[in-house]
Amino acid sequence: MTKISENGPAARLDAADRLPGARELRALSYDLLGGAESVVDVGCGAGRAVAELAERGVAAVGVDRDEGMIALARSRWPHADFRTGDACRLPLPGHAAGGYRAERVFHELPDPAGALAEARRVLVPGGRAVLVGQDWDTLVVDSDDPALTRTLVHARADTVTAPRAARAHRALLLDAGFRDVTVDVRTLVLTGPQALPVLGSLARAASAAGAVDRERADGWLAEQRARAAADRLFAAVPMFVAAGTAPPA
Repeated sequence: MTKISENGPAARLDAADRLPGARELRALSYDLLGGAESVVDVGCGAGRAVAELAERGVAAVGVDRDEGMIALARSRWPHADFRTGDACRLPLPGHAAGGYRAERVFHELPDPAGALAEARRVLVPGGRAVLVGQDWDTLVVDSDDPALTRTLVHARADTVTAPRAARAHRALLLDAGFRDVTVDVRTLVLTGPQALPVLGSLARAASAAGAVDRERADGWLAEQRARAAADRLFAAVPMFVAAGTAPPA
């Protein structure tokens, strides 16, 4: 098994996959694929969604640009199909998939329109595309210092390539020619210690970006730890789920 760093990308993905409501959110994305028998999961990370789709009888291919993540996925799910590739140059022929899924991916892409053009290429006519993402400006955290919290949230958002990509999912799908586009919002509500890695990442990123000094960021995080210990922590992460159907040939 590939070793996972406690604070590395795979560990953070694993923590996000275990958050309350995360499994239900993934299940919703699978349902929105409309019964597709073959699916490409773009930005598959450590491969959990590919494995869960396989449990549903779906022939799923996981694609990620990170070779280390693909190696980890292969070690965890040795019978699944994982490939290294870019969202704008998928390692699949045209019309190879009945479904396209991307979760927490489009905020990292410099060319989301190009990625959806590639989705059109690999999807069969009438195939389904499902995009799941967080709008990085809309993280809600209860705190004794709302002004500092606002600064931390926005500073963290500014470190993301496209922090507001999720609110544009509907427009992106429509511009790419997808039909019957729908949008849903599901909110992950966090009230316990499981939220602390998320909030810790927020504080560290804002401090590293120079938005606040380390002492203030550490003080804010100490307040959140105290809230968790007293069962008073509250954070909410709205997740935007958009889906559309590729047009006929």
